[in-house]
Amino acid sequence: MPRLKSTIAVKALIRRAEVAGAQAFVVRKGAAEAGAVFVKVSRLDGTCTVLSPARRGQGERVWMRPLGESAGEDAAAAYFAKQITFDRDIWIVEIEDREGRTFVDEPVV
Repeated sequence: MPRLKSTIAVKALIRRAEVAGAQAFVVRKGAAEAGAVFVKVSRLDGTCTVLSPARRGQGERVWMRPLGESAGEDAAAAYFAKQITFDRDIWIVEIEDREGRTFVDEPVV
């Protein structure tokens, strides 16, 4: 199955979040065709979960929590700054949801 363009994947993620009553925003716009999409889920209490795209096993797409279940806003900002130094084409989508829902299709590991 061909991979979706990043712009389409981001629009779908934002729509999914908004339909469920959360707010979602593009914080950083990356490469339209194939920029990696990172997600920050802000619980609006000073904590968040960061999701990073990854592959496991036979190439299955998954999301990893590089900062664990919960991190502070400063730790998330530092993580994203570091990722941008490796790849300037990344997207960052922030979801504001007090329940901490991710709205992603692939498994979160």
